[in-house]
Amino acid sequence: MKNLLVSSGDIDIFSTPKEYKAQLLSLISSARQRIYISALYVQDDDAGREVLHALYQAKAKTSELDIKIFVDYHRGQRGLIGEKGSLGNRAIYLALAEQYQQKIAIYGIAVKPKELFGVLHLKGMVFDNLLFYTGASINDIYMQQGARYRLDRYYQITCAPLANSFCQYLTNTFVKSNLAPLLNEPNIPNQAQQRRNIIALRSLLKTSVYKIQLADDKKASGVVTNPISIMPLIGYGRRKNQLNKVIRQTIKKTEKKLLILTPYFNLPPVLARDVIKALKRGVKITIVVGDKTANDFYIADENEFTTIGIVPYVYEMLLKRFVKRYQNFIDNGLLTIHVWQNEKNSFHLKGIISDERYHLLTGSNLNPRAWSLDLENGLLLDDPSQGLMPKVSAELINIMEYAKPINHYTEIEGVSDYPDKPKKLLKKIRITQIDRIIKRFL
Repeated sequence: MKNLLVSSGDIDIFSTPKEYKAQLLSLISSARQRIYISALYVQDDDAGREVLHALYQAKAKTSELDIKIFVDYHRGQRGLIGEKGSLGNRAIYLALAEQYQQKIAIYGIAVKPKELFGVLHLKGMVFDNLLFYTGASINDIYMQQGARYRLDRYYQITCAPLANSFCQYLTNTFVKSNLAPLLNEPNIPNQAQQRRNIIALRSLLKTSVYKIQLADDKKASGVVTNPISIMPLIGYGRRKNQLNKVIRQTIKKTEKKLLILTPYFNLPPVLARDVIKALKRGVKITIVVGDKTANDFYIADENEFTTIGIVPYVYEMLLKRFVKRYQNFIDNGLLTIHVWQNEKNSFHLKGIISDERYHLLTGSNLNPRAWSLDLENGLLLDDPSQGLMPKVSAELINIMEYAKPINHYTEIEGVSDYPDKPKKLLKKIRITQIDRIIKRFL
């Protein structure tokens, strides 16, 4: 694959959910040619509605503006977990399609028959010739509409060929194939039709990649000071997964320092082995992971606890098990674990930084689900001159403000410390051995 060349001046990094929201709305307002947004969901809440109205208003201002939104088919037709009475996000899509004369397209992508077995997890928003890459979806908490927020990463890259590759992939894979129904139109496929669509789409996804067409300019010809090369990546399925392969290669070739960001600690076994091998060859590794209370499934009130609330406790158990097993690397200064926690806010950061040269931006949670079930993507930035590090360092300072170092595994809570309901459920899970199944889908 051809790599794209940019300079550090072509990359802007934002650090907070409020900056994310402000920049997203600014980009929508200033776009003149195209807006392509790929996210897990656009929520029917205050922030989601504000963004949708902004899109329609942008279309009204510039009639030739091409606006296409791509969300997961299943998430597009339900609300947040626990909102059983909700009509789903599709209700607002349909309502706005009736309200406005202008037309925008909202496609529902189903990569598996049920959400449990895999979702559209492609990230990236294109505005004319720039790509705004974030793992965040569009809703109140991701944009800190109220007091609470969910922290993510927010990278803006000005590069026309990169923006083109994202748009072409979405168009060729989902639009031209006619395998993604429009969620803002009244009629969607029946169950039998959708089953056929999913089978056909899965076959298409197995060979899908980003295609790069380099423009005839100085950057494409390599005439750029301290160039940063960018490789866009697709990941789908266990076999021939390009994103997974590059993640492993990045860890394997790390020589001195490695930073791993993941919201949920449940590394795929093969990735965990790569990390341990790196430690054994003397690489200093820092892992930043969200505390269980910073997990979007965490339920603080035990009276409201439901089965889904067990998820953060499972992740914490896996983290404690890992730290206990490799405590010697912490003791000798090679392994550093930081747990992020800030009041009732949540942590959704993912990515890898290797030797302050290679930067992997991705929506992948670096867990078994992302590794084999979801449709994922990412960007590998190769920055030999380390010209991007001043901007990245500012981002990391913001991240690490609420990240507490773990010096010993006993600092992490165990089952005996948990409230009664999670404790009882965890014991039941461990007795029946279905924890193995849970770990695969988390």
